[in-house]
Amino acid sequence: MDEQGRYETMASLKGKDILHGNQFSKKEIDSIMKVASDFEKELKKKDSLSLLKGKILATLFFEPSTRTRLSFETAMQRLAGGVISMASAESSSAAKGETVADTARTVSQYADVIVIRHPRIGSAKEAADAAPIPVINAGDGAGQHPTQALLDIYTIRKEQGSLKNLVVSMVGDLKYGRTVHALVELLSLSQAKLYFVSPSTLRMPEEITSNLRGKGVEVVETENLMEAASKSDLLYMTRIQKERFEDLSEYERVKGSFIVNGEFLKKLKKKITILHPLPRVDEISQDVDFYPGAAYFRQVRNGVFVRMALLAMILGKR
Repeated sequence: MDEQGRYETMASLKGKDILHGNQFSKKEIDSIMKVASDFEKELKKKDSLSLLKGKILATLFFEPSTRTRLSFETAMQRLAGGVISMASAESSSAAKGETVADTARTVSQYADVIVIRHPRIGSAKEAADAAPIPVINAGDGAGQHPTQALLDIYTIRKEQGSLKNLVVSMVGDLKYGRTVHALVELLSLSQAKLYFVSPSTLRMPEEITSNLRGKGVEVVETENLMEAASKSDLLYMTRIQKERFEDLSEYERVKGSFIVNGEFLKKLKKKITILHPLPRVDEISQDVDFYPGAAYFRQVRNGVFVRMALLAMILGKR
């Protein structure tokens, strides 16, 4: 793509909400990856860039978060912007019964862009419909987490060199896992072959699986982790999310269903890239951390570059 074409693609994100993994064209994803890579290179030379000086990011987190909130706040500060933050529902007017829409309208009077995480599916869209400024979905319950999917794609490109002809196993909680719900939308653009490895009660939602197959994506559902991993280039591990279960006895039944440890990797007899959106519980043992293909902490760092790219592009400064 020439510079004019790249500029026009970047400009298409100006002022847009980021709500769902399926909203991006392949060209938009390529542009986001390019800008993120440029920022990564620039930050090796200096600590910050002045692109968003005077701009304000509001982070509204109605659910716990470490990586996503700090990653967005770091990204904004690396671009010389300011941050205002609401770290919990208890610390906001939501505790008094204020709606998500009213919160978004109010906060839009203080900020230039909003990042929101909320336990209810559709809450980010509700905020976006109400706010006159761009809204970024940082996770709406078991729905979507599009910026995690973008940083995952950036990481996969760096670790694997390309998205072409990839075989990817997604493992663990595929029913409630908003990270995998968003990521498969982006992987479908490259026609990756997908293995869905989960307990029967935590399978990928049928509407997502059917949609992927309708696009011509090869999907295999299984409970055999070794079989799937032996045929894959990449393992995307996820946590069994205790907080999503109404019946804790069901959680106790399925927790620890799939565990990757040093012994598992020895049996695998091949190098494989391992990603995880984190936090982990017991699904990846600490003895895996020094395995060459263990990329989950590199994945965390990549989130800053990708979120810098999104913030700069949405605010029309890149």
